[in-house]
Amino acid sequence: MQVADRDTADEVAKELGGFLERRREQIAQRWADAPLFRTVFTVSRDEAVEACKAVVDALADVARSGRIEDVQAPGFATVRDQLGRMAASRTQAGFSSSQIAGEVAGLREPALALLRPEFEDSSGEHLEACLLALTVLMGTLRLVVMETSVSAGEELIARQQLQLLEVATPVIKLWEGIVAVPLIGTLDSARSQVVMESLLEAIVDQRARYAILDITGVPTVDSLVAQHLMKTVAAARLMGAECIVSGIRPAIAQTIVHLGIDLGTIVTRAGLADALAYALTEQGIVVSQGPARGGSPR
Repeated sequence: MQVADRDTADEVAKELGGFLERRREQIAQRWADAPLFRTVFTVSRDEAVEACKAVVDALADVARSGRIEDVQAPGFATVRDQLGRMAASRTQAGFSSSQIAGEVAGLREPALALLRPEFEDSSGEHLEACLLALTVLMGTLRLVVMETSVSAGEELIARQQLQLLEVATPVIKLWEGIVAVPLIGTLDSARSQVVMESLLEAIVDQRARYAILDITGVPTVDSLVAQHLMKTVAAARLMGAECIVSGIRPAIAQTIVHLGIDLGTIVTRAGLADALAYALTEQGIVVSQGPARGGSPR
C-alpha cells in the first residue's frame, strides 16, 4: 500500500511539474507584481518577470524529480543564489526572516488560482492531491528562502564585524618611514590578525622602517595577547621594519613579569611620543624639547 501511495505521489508531482511548465508565463507575470520581486527588481518589470520564470522553472524541476519536500533537491540549486540575493536585499531593507517567508507564502495563491481550473475536470480527490502537492512545494520554497535569508544575514554580520575591526585598528603615518597602530580595547585572535595584516600592508605601502604598536588603550595583557604582539613584531621584521611597543603601563608590566613572558627582544617605550622619538633618532633626526610656553629660550 505504501508503494502504491508513493507511486501516486510521484505521479501527482510529475503532473504538477507539467502544470508549472505550461503555466510558466502566467505565473511569472503574476509573481512579478508580488512584493518579494517588485521591491527587489525595481529597474525593469521585465527583469522581475525573468527572475520569476527562473524560480518557476526550478519548481518544475523539483516537482518532476518527486522531491517536493526536499530543500536540497537539485532543482533549487539553479535559483539558490538568486533567492539569496533577493533575501539579502530584503534583509538590508530591514525585513526579518519571518517577514520574507511571509512574502514567499504570498506566492502560493496566484499559482493555486491557475491550478484549480487546470484540473477542474479531474476527480475531487485528484484535484485535492494536486493542490496539496503545490502547497507542499511552495512550503519547501519558503524554507529554502528562509535558509538563504539566514545565511545572507550571517554573511552581512560577518562583513560588518570585519569592517568594525578594520575601523578600530587604523594605521597612522607619523613620519616618513614611521607608522603606528594605536590599539584600544581587548585583543583577540580575529582582531590581532586584522592588526597584523593592516600593519604589514602599511609597511609595504609607506615603505616604513619603523612600526609602533601603542597598547596604551589595551586594558589587560595575558599570554595570548603577548603571543599576538610577538607574532606581529616578528612579521614586521620579516618585512624589513623594526617594531616598537609603547604604552606598557605599570600594571601590565607586572602582569607580563608574573606570566614569565620574555619581551627582551622587543624594543619598548613608555609612551607613543617616546617611541616616535626613538624611531626619529634611529633615522638620524635630532629630537629636542622646545622651551616651555611663556619661558625664554636658553
